[in-house]
Amino acid sequence: MDATAYVRVSSRSQDAAMQRHAVERAASARGDRVAAWYSEKRSAKRTDRPELARLRADARAGLVRRLYVYRLDRLCRSGIRDMFEVVEELRAHGCELVTVADGFDLNGPAAEVVLAVMAWAAKMERLAINERISDARERLAAEGKAWGRPSRLTPKERARIAALAAAGHSQRQIAQRTRTPRTTVQAVLRAASPAASGRPAPGAELRYPTPPGR
Repeated sequence: MDATAYVRVSSRSQDAAMQRHAVERAASARGDRVAAWYSEKRSAKRTDRPELARLRADARAGLVRRLYVYRLDRLCRSGIRDMFEVVEELRAHGCELVTVADGFDLNGPAAEVVLAVMAWAAKMERLAINERISDARERLAAEGKAWGRPSRLTPKERARIAALAAAGHSQRQIAQRTRTPRTTVQAVLRAASPAASGRPAPGAELRYPTPPGR
């Protein structure tokens, strides 16, 4: 039968290729074909996500008969109550939910207990991840290091961008000459000195040309 699948990753740097492959294999093993995909890059700490909302609306309209997910935590990681709300809504409108990697059948006699345990575990994992991120931020701050991805540019490349800006080149020209995304050029110039970005220094006197005849 034609089935539906929902895949989710938490950040823009991730992709759902592994989830898609696993879902397609599981669906094929059951004789199903995934005809519709719902995919998004959002955290599961909230259930008001655009693609999940679209999926739930389609389920209420009777358009989703069998839904594949890689794991239950792809749907929700905000606790037992939210998980039950999403799952029971799908079931109430005739949608069979199939989880690929969790290793249990949601239609079995102990499904409700297992579902509650999995929802609790997903929330605890999310909270643990948040705690590790917070600890990492504090450690880097104590070491005087910046949080986030390291710069894609070397100090020499950043200096060249600033020098080109100081020489009067536009951001587009700099991006073309250095083969750097324009947004990266903008970020470099914002972090550079006012002179390098072409902006007057704070409090600097602005001088305008004297009009002819004066």
